[in-house]
Amino acid sequence: KPTPVVRRGEARRRTGKLTVVQALEGGEDQRMRSLASVRRAREKEKQKVQRPTPGETIKVVREVVVPETITVQELANRMAERGADVIKSLMKMGVMATINQVIDAEMAELVAAEFGHTAKLVAESDVEIGLTGAVDKEGQRSARAPVVTVMGHVDHGKTSLLDALRETDVVSGEAGGITQHIGAYQVVLKSGAKITFIDTPGHAAFTEMRSRGARATDIVVLVVAADDGIMPQTVEAINHAKAANVPMIVAVNKIDLPAADPDKVYTALLQHDVQVEKMGGDVLAVEISARKRTNLDKLEEAILLQAEVLDLQANAERPGEGLVIEAQMEQGRGVVATILVQRGTLRVGDIAVAGAEWGRVRAMADSHGQPVDSAGPSTPVEVVGLSAVPNAGDQVVAVDTEARARQVSEFRKRKLRDVRVASARSTLDQMFDEIQQGKAKELPVVIKADAHGSVEAIVGALEKLSTDEVKVQVLHHGVGGINESDVTLARASRGVIIGFNVRANRQARELSRRDGVDIRYYSIIYNVTEDMKTLLSGMLAPKMRENFLGYAEIREVFTITKFGKVAGCMVTEGLVKRGAKVRLLRDDVVIHEGSLSQLKRFKDDVREVKDGMECGMSFESYQDLQQGDVIECFEVEQVARAL
Repeated sequence: KPTPVVRRGEARRRTGKLTVVQALEGGEDQRMRSLASVRRAREKEKQKVQRPTPGETIKVVREVVVPETITVQELANRMAERGADVIKSLMKMGVMATINQVIDAEMAELVAAEFGHTAKLVAESDVEIGLTGAVDKEGQRSARAPVVTVMGHVDHGKTSLLDALRETDVVSGEAGGITQHIGAYQVVLKSGAKITFIDTPGHAAFTEMRSRGARATDIVVLVVAADDGIMPQTVEAINHAKAANVPMIVAVNKIDLPAADPDKVYTALLQHDVQVEKMGGDVLAVEISARKRTNLDKLEEAILLQAEVLDLQANAERPGEGLVIEAQMEQGRGVVATILVQRGTLRVGDIAVAGAEWGRVRAMADSHGQPVDSAGPSTPVEVVGLSAVPNAGDQVVAVDTEARARQVSEFRKRKLRDVRVASARSTLDQMFDEIQQGKAKELPVVIKADAHGSVEAIVGALEKLSTDEVKVQVLHHGVGGINESDVTLARASRGVIIGFNVRANRQARELSRRDGVDIRYYSIIYNVTEDMKTLLSGMLAPKMRENFLGYAEIREVFTITKFGKVAGCMVTEGLVKRGAKVRLLRDDVVIHEGSLSQLKRFKDDVREVKDGMECGMSFESYQDLQQGDVIECFEVEQVARAL
């Protein structure tokens, strides 16, 4: 070991061992602590009291936003605490929870207080606050095109009228000449003015779609055929227009037909509180022929005149807001939604929330199928880019960030799920009760269609068919082709699959053949309702009908050892049959009802005995027969019931 070098002027280090005595007594060579050293030590202590050392953390008091329900992990993140510490705190309160467990707002508030934070309770629905933006001021708005809904009875010429206005042929593409979906189209007139038309199907099954169309519209054009006059769906359309407080224009169509009588139409409308100008009212009426294109310019003038009176305005300089008119899944394109922009401007690249779905607008096309970059108020556009198919009638709003869109979408999905679970529970409970009591019979169905509007229409039509005894239970409904999960669901419930303008894929077809699941394809809604009505009628308990056969009077009662009591009778009316039901009447009071065990004429068994003939009868398990009793003979037959 090298010897330490001692520098000049430096005190020599102590050598040898240091004993306790030496340490306590000290020595002459013991150095005294300097005053500067003491001062430094005091300063260090003072600083330690005033602020913590770099190794220590400052406790930050936070305002923690607590929704109605929150997971333990999320609460820990918001408080910037360790998850394990939050679980320990909950354990002290007697709550055993895991990191992913959901706790309510009150418990979360107590935990936050335990850690010294302040909790700010908010409702989950607060995510929707400010979603639609502020109300537009007077100077910000400018004139917009009117949105017109075409309504009327089946086959009164609504689509033909739109064809004439748009110079396109929609009818040829519709099955059975019936409009199956809502479509929105914009027509540019020669004057440069624009009118947006919403074509709603006229069939009664589409009442729901039509009522939604009325809510999204400014003016209703009521198409009435001059030869047919007012029909059931015409009255429904009038009621929807009145309920939505929307002005109406009556278009009397087919005036070129020999049987046309517009005055008859105007008179019939008076019964429904619709008074046209010709009858001294304020409702505009135009006599047209969609096929011959007669007076179409007058109809357009009437629409623009009504729009001028309404003074329709909207602010185009704000994020887009609108309504889903129709939505469907298309192969190769994904979710395609027809959206009517109501205010603001929707642009390609915008993040939009549509009901419980969201997505980025990847592409937009106008009513002629041409790609567009933006759509202003009263413009219908096809939008591609949503994550899933929204419901027809859902509100569409453009938002700033993906995070906001996801938040709103998750909240709405949760709300829908809760409603569905609650209704399913109550429905299941009721169903089990009724099945146990032998009351209800149900026909489970899975509905798949090409568009949401069709799904809604079929569900509505089937619900109307249900009675207190037999019901249609819609297990599942959706948009798109029939897949294996649909077949599995139908098989488990012994249900039927309805495919409207869609087909099953190969795997689903094989599975349905193997498991014996009935898949029915349709393209017209009438056929769906007729078939389901037939099925439900077959499920109704048959009605028991009683047919009177005859009367017989007991003249004598014999006791025979082998058979017990046998009645010697005379048939006084009709006939008596073996195997038929009988009632025993004493002083016109029924004292027994049962079956005949034997019917004899003399000693021979016979099938029946007619009026005025004598016979012997014995009853099954009944012996109290007396002379003078009357036997009523009848048959019970089952009669199939219809809805």
